[in-house]
Amino acid sequence: MSELPVVATIPATAEGTETVRSALETLVDASRQEEGCISYDVYESASAPGMFVTVERWTGQDAMDAHMSTPHVAAAIAAVGGALSGDIAIHPLVPVKVG
Repeated sequence: MSELPVVATIPATAEGTETVRSALETLVDASRQEEGCISYDVYESASAPGMFVTVERWTGQDAMDAHMSTPHVAAAIAAVGGALSGDIAIHPLVPVKVG
């Protein structure tokens, strides 16, 4: 089984920071219950307040795709819609070979 690490950035407006934080807290709890979720954590940037980052690990692309189509993802996206200062960026990651 190959894991799929994913990072997403979610930029909130100053006025929308609490709305985004609340939506992400709800999203984390539901996402961690998904069958293909290995880990799912949310952070807020210490150097750019209001910039939230999810750090996720999935069992593979199928699990990530299933996650993106869940009702809790749709609800979180709807909840943060007017509170964002830019686009949500989702970055599936591949390892860099060193040496």
